[in-house]
Parts: sequence; C-alpha cells; structure tokens
Amino acid sequence: MWAYLTRRLLLSTLAVFGVLVITFFLSHVIPGDPIAAILGPQAPDHVIEDLRRRWGLDRPIPEQFVRYLSLLARGDLGRSIATNRPVLDDLREFFPATVELATAAILVGVTLGMAVGIVSAVARGRWVDHVVRFVSLIGLSMPVFWLGLIALLVFYFWAGVLPGPGQLDILISRPPRVTGLILVDSVLARDGVALRNALAHMVLPALVLGSHTLVGIARITRASMLEVLGQEYIKAARAKGLAERTVILRHALKNALLPIVTVIGIYYGSLLEGAVLTETVFAWPGLGRYATSAILSQDFAAVMGVTLLIALIFSLANLVVDLLYAALNPRIRYE
Repeated sequence: MWAYLTRRLLLSTLAVFGVLVITFFLSHVIPGDPIAAILGPQAPDHVIEDLRRRWGLDRPIPEQFVRYLSLLARGDLGRSIATNRPVLDDLREFFPATVELATAAILVGVTLGMAVGIVSAVARGRWVDHVVRFVSLIGLSMPVFWLGLIALLVFYFWAGVLPGPGQLDILISRPPRVTGLILVDSVLARDGVALRNALAHMVLPALVLGSHTLVGIARITRASMLEVLGQEYIKAARAKGLAERTVILRHALKNALLPIVTVIGIYYGSLLEGAVLTETVFAWPGLGRYATSAILSQDFAAVMGVTLLIALIFSLANLVVDLLYAALNPRIRYE
C-alpha cells in the first residue's frame, strides 16, 4: 500500500512538472507582450521596455524558467502583472468561491444523477427509461451559458423566487474572511442573514453547473447498472427471495460503483478548475474568471499559478479515486 502510494506521488510530481514545463514555454513563445497589452497602445516605448526589464521579461526564456523554479521552490508563485499582487494571494481569494460552487454542483450531480441512472436501468425499455434517455440527450446538447441565462430569466427576472448574480445581495454585508468560503465564514460569524442569502445565491449556479455532471453520471450509472443486473449472482439473489430494493441497492449498486466513482473524480476535478461560462453568467468571483482574465492579458505568473493548481487538483483527485477502488472492491490489491 505505502509503496504504491509513494510510487503514485512520484509519478504525480513528474506529471505536474511536465505540465509546468509545457505551459511555461508555450505561454512564453506565443506572440504578444503582456506589458504592452496592459499599458495599451498609447504607452511610450521606453516605459514598456523599462517595465519589461523590471519584470524580467527581457531575459532569455530558459533563464526566466530557472528563476521561476527557484521562486517556486521557496513557495513563491510570482507576482501577477495585471493585479500587481502575489499570485498566491490571488488564488487564495478566488479559489474558495470555486470550491463552494463546485462542491454544491457535484453534490447535485451525484445525488440526482445516480438516482436517475438507477431508475432508468431498473425500468429498462419502459417509458421512464425512454424519458430519462431523451432528457439526458437534451441536457448534454444544451450549452451551459444558455441554460444559465434561461434560469436567470425565469427564476430571477420573471418569477423572482431566487436571487440574481453574485454571492450576496448588495445590501448584505460579507462576513469577516476566515476561510474564504462564504458559507463557512457565515457560520463562524453566526450571521444567519448572510448564510441564508449566500445559500439562495448558490442554488441557480449550482443547478446549472451540476446539470451536465448529473446527465453524465446518470448515463454512466445506467450503463454500469445494466451490466451488473445481468450477472448470475443478481439472478441468484432474486431467486432467494430477497426484496428488490435490497438486490438493487446492496448487491447491484455496490458492484456498479467503480466506473461511477471514476467519473465522479474526473468531474469534480474539472469543476474545481473553474467553470468559466457559469462563473461569467452568474458573476461568480471564482478561479475560472481569474484564469480567463490572466490568459487574455498574457499574465504569465497568474497563468502558471492556475495551471499548477489545476494539475495538483487532478493528480489528487485521481489518487483519491484509485484509493477508493480498494474500499469498494476488497479483491483489488495495490502492488
């Protein structure tokens, strides 16, 4: 077990380093000048050159990479040209909002997706199954930004039952920042008004962002359950007179979980890297909007910081999924 874990951590470290190397050199060889992009076309040339020297952008790319690695070894992700703040501080500010939204979205996707997938598999060939498959196809084909705009139009503008964009209403004060997670900070501050308002603001973006996850998990759950339900031990369990609920939930679902868990890990990693369109539509101050702004302004340090964080998230998510395999299936051994 420990040998396997050590080997996986070493491989993950190599993978993250490879991602860093590729991202750094690709971002530095593309045409463009981040200083000129930020200052605008009216900026004098000597000012641009002076700032390029100050930020070290006039040095050869390999020298810049070595300097970046030396900073990284000391836990310094560099300084954002656009915000003029340490990238680490920017990530601390934007990432918690994405964590909250991604966690809410994955909870929606997992609970509803698995339930829908199980019902569809059990009712295979009947009208319920056909409806679920038809709605799933529509859900996969529907762009997230369009779904977000429609949700805002119906539930916020027309019905007025849910709040609009943002994490809080304008007149609601944000609780003192402790963790950066607004729900947790509201609980710590015992601010019930902010907590209720933040929960209400999270409903629409979480449902919209979780809709694609819901459809994907429902399809995987249905396919995995159909395969398991055809096995001999399921027929034997039914022949023994076990209740159908026990057969489905205790025997079939448990053995169908491996591919579902794999997909959940991938989906959660993808959600944590920032849902750009959803965050843009709902004015959500998350990592996706920060990453998009960094890419458009060629903010190299910010791009590298976001890339490093995403690579670490995916590596950790895959490692957790692999470790869960043994918990779900005792026959799996790590060598």
